[in-house]
Amino acid sequence: MTITAPESIGAGPAPLQETAPPVKLWLCPNDALPPAIAATLASRWLDEREHKTAARFLFERDRRQYLVAHTLVRRALALEAGLAEAELVIWRSSRGRPFLQPLPGGLPRGGDHLDFNLSHAGGYSLLGIVRRQRIGVDVEGLGREARALETILTTFTPEEQRWVAGASPGRQWDRRVLRLWTLKEAYAKARGLGLGLPFDEFSFTLADDRGVLGFRPPADDRAGRWRFLELEPVPDVLAAVAVPADDRTAPLLELHHGFPWDRATPNTIELPEPAGTPDGR
Repeated sequence: MTITAPESIGAGPAPLQETAPPVKLWLCPNDALPPAIAATLASRWLDEREHKTAARFLFERDRRQYLVAHTLVRRALALEAGLAEAELVIWRSSRGRPFLQPLPGGLPRGGDHLDFNLSHAGGYSLLGIVRRQRIGVDVEGLGREARALETILTTFTPEEQRWVAGASPGRQWDRRVLRLWTLKEAYAKARGLGLGLPFDEFSFTLADDRGVLGFRPPADDRAGRWRFLELEPVPDVLAAVAVPADDRTAPLLELHHGFPWDRATPNTIELPEPAGTPDGR
């Protein structure tokens, strides 16, 4: 396993007294669930809307991806919330972003808020969960067609396009495009805007190797300060996580692999320092 991330938690500065709950991240390959088991779980856990969506897929591989992704969501949320998978009520904003419906009196396992975000590509599903604020995640495989990558590049800012152009043709060029794309997707999804937020209205400055060196938010982002994490949890699969920054100690991120049948010990990563500006400009 390759993790492109900051150093381990032992190498960072001493933590402050107030700590935030950890960010939970699940990476689940499609083959973690045999098709028959995925179908059985989906028949018991998914709601009517999800069943209708699954039935509309023309290709079995796409339907399987959907079933694995959405059973993953319900299983991981059930572990965090303390509710049965079928009891979870998931609703969507006007822009289509899913949310867990709050419960009067809070959740059985504490708190009254769980935010989550899902991405899937190349046979992998990536799910992020936080107990405070919002989260956005994105996952992409490095096997994208050249034409698709060239189209993606046109959505970036001029300075980002110049940074990509400085890479050698081939894998290095592809990797730069997808590093920017996953970060932009994660940020836009955390904002609840998705592709409704033009990607040339905000920009990232990235280290050649790894890490966000700078972030210029769009004009309508009044918070402005975010924590961004880049990961390569398995070779040639790139992922990004975006969470708003506050004055608390940087939350830890717990990276889980596979389908969450139990609470196996995760890899623990410290999120980087905030990027952006306090006034959102």
